[in-house]
Amino acid sequence: MKDKKNNKALARRIGDFLAGKGFYVVLVICTAVIGISAWVLLSAGNPLELGDQTVSNPTNTPVIATPSGADASAEPTAATPSVEPTPSVKPSPSPSAAPSTEPSTAPNNNASSGEDGGSEQVMSDKLLFVWPLMGSIETMYAVDELVYNETMGDWRTHDGIDIAGKLGTRVMAAADGVVADVYADDFLGTTVVIDHGAGLMSVYANLESVPVVEQGDQVAMGAVIGEIGETAIGEASLPAHLHFAMIKDEHPVDPANYLPQK
Repeated sequence: MKDKKNNKALARRIGDFLAGKGFYVVLVICTAVIGISAWVLLSAGNPLELGDQTVSNPTNTPVIATPSGADASAEPTAATPSVEPTPSVKPSPSPSAAPSTEPSTAPNNNASSGEDGGSEQVMSDKLLFVWPLMGSIETMYAVDELVYNETMGDWRTHDGIDIAGKLGTRVMAAADGVVADVYADDFLGTTVVIDHGAGLMSVYANLESVPVVEQGDQVAMGAVIGEIGETAIGEASLPAHLHFAMIKDEHPVDPANYLPQK
């Protein structure tokens, strides 16, 4: 009798527990059981149906679908995207200008006319030259090297030749021409310049103070233009002489290229 009362009391307590907090405890236990069962099924490789799809690869390895009718044992091949070739557009040639039959530049009619003086040999062929006086050469022409100047005591270039002669010896024009200038040079003294045309000039220095020609006079080859003096203070240490030079296109040239051989 006493046991029945105890059982009823226990049953009443269980019912009160389930009606209270016991309901949630049972719910948690059931959820755990369901989760454990699902994990066991997945570990055993059993398929778990999810909607219309079947998951049978719990290792998360990517699955490559095999087309129906194909050999399932064949290794899957990565699909290569097809690229359609782009048709190349062939450019249409643009019409070119018609070739010209005329020369691009006009011919140079003065190329061989010799109007600008030509070479030194050509000039010597056109003009006859004579020595302005007969005498030995004391100082040679030298513009590419230095020569010692005894008067100035230094080394310098020499743009002509020094022809020895006595004071008062007459000096002649080396070729036909026009007296272009008569002046007193600070270094070479009294100087006469004769223009022979085509940029060629002859220079006569260390003359007497007053030459016998003036600027503008036309002289012939061999005509007397003055006398040897001693007006060239820059060459005073040398014996009496004529400083003779020639200029072509404003540049000194060697007089030996024009004078005849003695």
